[in-house]
Amino acid sequence: MATIVVGGTGKHCGKTALKCGLIAALAEFRWTAVKITSHEHGKLNSIWEETAGGQATDTARYLAAGARRALLVSVGEGELGRVFPDLMEKIEPDADVIFESNRILEFIKPHVCLMVNGGDEQISRKESFDIAVQYADAMVIRSDSDRVRLDSAVRADEDAKPIFHLADLEVISPQMLAWVRLKLSGRI
Repeated sequence: MATIVVGGTGKHCGKTALKCGLIAALAEFRWTAVKITSHEHGKLNSIWEETAGGQATDTARYLAAGARRALLVSVGEGELGRVFPDLMEKIEPDADVIFESNRILEFIKPHVCLMVNGGDEQISRKESFDIAVQYADAMVIRSDSDRVRLDSAVRADEDAKPIFHLADLEVISPQMLAWVRLKLSGRI
């Protein structure tokens, strides 16, 4: 079972676009896509499954990108622990899981953790981002062209983390795709 976490600085920073890009680029995996949010979505239960692909909702976009299943978890701040066991029961044991959440990192250690930095245009930066970014294997930034560089702000005793610049977050660059595949295989 492969696990990926995509988190980010806040709303509309590109988390869903990146997640859809990864699902499409890694089509050989049996993705169950999970969005964890504190926003109310008008569902009766804390955990809800999307059944129709499309563009109307994030979970529908996951299915349209190629995910086999898409789940929405809507719980308030500090409430994820209460529903986490129920969520894990809904995920098939052999499924590959891609989460959209900063908070999930309190409960799992993914094979790959990517954080989307929405840049200076972000009006409200999630507090959970400042915690989650410590667990990131790489940063992703929307840019004018695809490129990769190493984070030069790391200490000498740490490994430099890649910063992937993508012109379109739904189109994963060959360099990023190769790096993700290596991380998922455990070779880096």
